[in-house]
Amino acid sequence: MDLLHRADRLRADRTPFVLATVVRAERPTSAKTGDRALVLPDGTMEGFVGGTCAESTVRLQGLRLLETGESTLLRITPSDSPSGADGEREGLLTVTNPCLSGGTLEIFLETMIPAPLVYVHGEAPVARAMVDVARSIGWEGVRGPASALPLDASAVVVASHGRDEVEVLTAAVRADVPYIALVASRKRAAAVLDELQLTALEKARIHAPAGLDIGARTAPEIALSILAEVISSRPRQTAPPPGRIELPLLVVSQVAIAKDLVCAMDVAISPDALQYEHEGTMYYFCGSGCRRAFIDNPARYL
Repeated sequence: MDLLHRADRLRADRTPFVLATVVRAERPTSAKTGDRALVLPDGTMEGFVGGTCAESTVRLQGLRLLETGESTLLRITPSDSPSGADGEREGLLTVTNPCLSGGTLEIFLETMIPAPLVYVHGEAPVARAMVDVARSIGWEGVRGPASALPLDASAVVVASHGRDEVEVLTAAVRADVPYIALVASRKRAAAVLDELQLTALEKARIHAPAGLDIGARTAPEIALSILAEVISSRPRQTAPPPGRIELPLLVVSQVAIAKDLVCAMDVAISPDALQYEHEGTMYYFCGSGCRRAFIDNPARYL
């Protein structure tokens, strides 16, 4: 229950994570059905889903899932030949880890990615409509003051009709928010941009006036035109890999991977990963057994 409370706090803080739950354990394994762990974006893990070898595999696959936003069933087995057709089942990822003690684990990895956040500054009808329309498409819409700009905002829209426009727009540009917009007429938008102490390239990042020209008239229609522009301006892949989810304006850093020189397993480089420094170089290991073997005789593996 403590781990689930921790997951709730991560959601509230808009921190992406993977919830790993053991759904099947085949002896001999140290994990039991129902054991859980959290994989955080920096690679740290909280909870328990098995020994260090299983934990290393869960960490690596969890970090990879944070890049795609997908969830999957992970099967960790010491055998090169998964029994039956398990290795071919859709939605199942089988990883062979020769360092396991002999048992097999099946762990459901559920990826929790925060909804894109649209931060709106202002009290105008368009500002209120922005929040409603954003929430209607599954995004998070929040109105707030100039001093509370979220660091993970996907879009910042200023609809305050003259109040704190310069401060909020400048802060959004400096925070490198992907989409920034000002709700104003063309004439007034040009005047506001002239006030900004920003470079020409920085000013060019601001959509002013905000929104696509779809003939919007009412506040909800204007809000819709702005969100349409947010969606149209996000990065796209012309040919995304099969099964990969394109996350709206959310970028998770790529997983740094090292090779365990003892067993040849891939290991995610993270603060929690087992490691050992030898002659000025850091080496990473899937489990304590491989780490001990390397320490006992580095020359054998180098």
